[in-house]
Amino acid sequence: MLLDQMGVTEGTVTDCFTGSGVTGTAARQRGLNFTGIEAHPLIAELAALKLRNPAPAPNEIIAAGEHLSTATESALRAKRGRDISDETSLVTRSFTPPALLALLELRDRIQVETWSETLPYLKWALLGTLRDVAAVKVGWPYQRPGIARVPKHPDVVARFQERLQFMADDLTGLDEASSFTSVVVSGDSRSADAWSVIPTTAQACVSSPPYLNNFDYADATRLELYFWGEVRTWRDMCLGVRSDMITATTQQSSKGDKTAAVDLLKRDNHAPDKKVVALVDELARLRKERSGRAKEYDQVVPSYFVAMKSVLGNLYDHLDPGSPALWLVGDSAPYGVYIDTPGLIGQFAQEQGFEVKEDVILRQRGNRWSTNAGRTQAKLSERVLVLRRP
Repeated sequence: MLLDQMGVTEGTVTDCFTGSGVTGTAARQRGLNFTGIEAHPLIAELAALKLRNPAPAPNEIIAAGEHLSTATESALRAKRGRDISDETSLVTRSFTPPALLALLELRDRIQVETWSETLPYLKWALLGTLRDVAAVKVGWPYQRPGIARVPKHPDVVARFQERLQFMADDLTGLDEASSFTSVVVSGDSRSADAWSVIPTTAQACVSSPPYLNNFDYADATRLELYFWGEVRTWRDMCLGVRSDMITATTQQSSKGDKTAAVDLLKRDNHAPDKKVVALVDELARLRKERSGRAKEYDQVVPSYFVAMKSVLGNLYDHLDPGSPALWLVGDSAPYGVYIDTPGLIGQFAQEQGFEVKEDVILRQRGNRWSTNAGRTQAKLSERVLVLRRP
């Protein structure tokens, strides 16, 4: 929808916060090429896979899945059990014993398989199966292995095959002769080094940065990361996954980062910099007045907006003159202090040389929590910020 509003009919669309490749998929459907950067390495891998061109034939993926499923079921019938002492507690507590054995058998076979074009699809069909067959609460963004539930799909291998079929169906609809190209960089969009990997400038940008809403994008994928063996501890996840991610949650924030960010804002000292510093002071005051341990929103806010400044500067350099950029972003009100995130991003964009063409409310948000006693009564919204590189 956002791409259609821009009227871009040829060239390349870029996304500073690629996620799972939603913008890239939309670009592909409209005959446009795509470039993007994603800080979460596992999600960057997923986006690159979704946008691969050419992709393997759907029937090859299904055949590989059937071969794996048959071998797995034979192995499970022959085995009486296995040692799971090397698995993390989150993984062992999230599934019934039979489901866990099936998942581990599928995983181990995929991980030792000789690489082929179909292998990444098997991996992601399996990762997509985890929450479907879990016997505990594993909804987004929180994993609660202490709260039991009835698995939605008790047959692990059957659900794995269904997930693989979903992928094959999606690939069936693609144009095999398409000249679509994509580059997905696993890296930090604040860094010029990440942008230097992208071989061409873009003619448009559609992106949605992380909101200041305390959603932990790294922790949200902890089950998948632990299961696949990418990380084993919270510390591993912070060092290996969070390190390149924009600070948007109190879990990521620190006093040192706050000090450095505030110093930078005071050094630049433009109108939006001053506004952010004032917000930080107000949040710090309110936090001190609260009883118990209060969330450190005053640490998150300066780091977040300093990051946005860097991303916008890199984006400006990577867009052709005259290119539009649409950012979908929401405002917030921690401790009841209203933060006009889209408005501030627009002002920081102007600092980098962009023109702000529109700032449009897309929808009201936050109403589902309106009955919470501690919930802010500020009217929150999700907005489309329309920029243009002169």
